[in-house]
Amino acid sequence: MIKSLSIINFALIKELELVPAPGLNVITGETGAGKSIMLGALSLLMGHRADSKVLWDINIKCQIEGHFEISPYHLQSFFKAYELDYEAETIIRREISPNGKSRAFINDTPVNLEILKTFALKLMDIHSQHESLNLENHQYQLKVLDQFSLNAPQVQAYKEAFEIYDQRKKAHEELVLWHNSSKRDQDYENHNLQELAEARLDDIDLELLEQKLTTLQHAEEIKLKLSQAIQILDKEDFALIKQLELLDTIMGSINGLSDKFTGIKERISSSLIELKDIFEALLEEQGQIELDPTKMEELSEQRSLIYRLQQKHELQTIKDLIDLRKQLSEKLNDMSDYDEKLNVSKVQMNLALEQVMILGTALSKLRHQSASNFETEITNIIRDIGIENGQVKIELEVIKPNINGIDKCSILFSANKGIPPKPLKNIASGGELSRLIFAIKYLIADKIALPTLIFDEIDTGISGKIANEMIKMMKAMAKNHQVISISHLPQFAAGGEAHFYVYKDHSANKSVTRIKELSAEGRIEAIAQMISGSNPTKSAYKSARELLSLS
Repeated sequence: MIKSLSIINFALIKELELVPAPGLNVITGETGAGKSIMLGALSLLMGHRADSKVLWDINIKCQIEGHFEISPYHLQSFFKAYELDYEAETIIRREISPNGKSRAFINDTPVNLEILKTFALKLMDIHSQHESLNLENHQYQLKVLDQFSLNAPQVQAYKEAFEIYDQRKKAHEELVLWHNSSKRDQDYENHNLQELAEARLDDIDLELLEQKLTTLQHAEEIKLKLSQAIQILDKEDFALIKQLELLDTIMGSINGLSDKFTGIKERISSSLIELKDIFEALLEEQGQIELDPTKMEELSEQRSLIYRLQQKHELQTIKDLIDLRKQLSEKLNDMSDYDEKLNVSKVQMNLALEQVMILGTALSKLRHQSASNFETEITNIIRDIGIENGQVKIELEVIKPNINGIDKCSILFSANKGIPPKPLKNIASGGELSRLIFAIKYLIADKIALPTLIFDEIDTGISGKIANEMIKMMKAMAKNHQVISISHLPQFAAGGEAHFYVYKDHSANKSVTRIKELSAEGRIEAIAQMISGSNPTKSAYKSARELLSLS
């Protein structure tokens, strides 16, 4: 239920506040005063698109804000699904900036228009001329029948079963596609796996391999330089080791004469030990260096293979290649188990389809059983509101299972005697369609939890007895729903629990639309003007008082 509606800088509205009553609210006013502008503002709260052209002042943003009492409608699951803060009085806000950018909020949390639309449809139902397009939709017609039939539990059970079937069907189809694609690539991937296996990647340290290959490639040069170093250390007449041994002996002869000499002698001895260790290390390295062209070629080929594999698969390290080898191995193993997986997938899909058909058939049976009652009740209603020869028929056709069931629903309608009911798209009269939609909403109003029903000039083209009957129906709906009716008929204006008057204020440089709730005397004045014009007669005032007393 709408607790309050605030509109700022929208169309002809500079600033407006509306606080509707819980029951039947009627909005009247002169033609062009801006009654339908409020409907446009509500459509923005329902997620419809807009641009900066709707701004009253193009320099500041437009803001539409609605406060809704939602505690009776069990919407906590919606807030949880979209990670929104639940509040019993929830605020929807829509902002349009001068550059045309739009933002939407639910309880101050930004949401996209699809989420806003999904949520707003749970709070408001706007009846307008454009809604006839919805009524021509077969899914909408099926939804109407289900609402009338109170099939919600069966519809929900069927949808859950269909979603399971749909998931399993997609999984099965993806498995078939994956296998067909993989089968084409199987030989190539087997070749890749064999290449990676033959590379013996687990035994390779690429950095060590590079070092070994470098050593082999420069073995002759290394061997020569090592030989020269060994000669300098020990083989020449003035070899470093011999000279250092002589120096050590000399210093040893004077070692006891001074502590200073002792320290120098120890340093020379340490250097001699280090130099002999270097000599032994060089001898060992010289012994390990070999000129082995075969080994060098083998390592070179191994390195080239790794580089080629990295380039081929666009990978950087040996670990990446090992991971790829594992993936290929698992994929090829999966393919070998394909037949078993495909059979299991097909069985699961068929079991889910079987459950869909069981629930779909049961739901279809309920729909057929209630179709006749729907035809009778809706036909009686449309005749009460002026389509005296009206007739409604329901056609249900079994179709391939979809999320809505196994039925295609067609509502057929005729407004004229002797003319058989036809599909709604073939009906030319917008007024007849509008009254048919009104009749449907009246019929299902007590069967669904819809907080606010909004009617935009539903009374167009009617008067007298028919108008009285429709306002009577609106009052009945208003017992369990908040109803807002934009009207131009005095009967409707008199029937409202609250009466709001829309008018244009020309006192400033730029006209603005304003709204006010009328007092008892104000209602008499407004209804009298609706009866006889801007200067009401005494009889118009009398008629206005009579209408209000009868309501």
